[in-house]
Amino acid sequence: MAAQVKAVTDAGIPFCGHLGFTPQSANALGGHRVQGRGDGGYDALLADAVALQEAGAFAVVLEMVVAPVAEKISAALDIPTIGIGAGAHTDGQVLVWLDAMGVGDWHPRFSRQFAAVGQAMTDGAASYVAAVKGGEFPAAEHSFDE
Repeated sequence: MAAQVKAVTDAGIPFCGHLGFTPQSANALGGHRVQGRGDGGYDALLADAVALQEAGAFAVVLEMVVAPVAEKISAALDIPTIGIGAGAHTDGQVLVWLDAMGVGDWHPRFSRQFAAVGQAMTDGAASYVAAVKGGEFPAAEHSFDE
């Protein structure tokens, strides 16, 4: 993908790379699989990270990469790395908002739930549906006259 990334960055469009597990790869990988394990795991990810950097990426997200590999890649690059399930030694951290706030039935092991708003959202949606079906919403005070 380095050639495509270079074309994008050469056109003046900022590009953030994404290595390791990518959601669109879940089916090809057989599910949510940690990346960078085993022989060659580090070498392949490092080569891809360097290629992204050389193509002009301003940062690289390392998702579900084993922590020692993410740390080594972070040390080898001149651009920042952002970890999501890649340990504490990347340059920054990110979580999927829905995972961090406790929305949905599945949460990755690497995520921490800082709140449990999923049930409140479900309850709120049910109240909205009931109000619309019951003709209570929208009411006159929710409309513009002119």
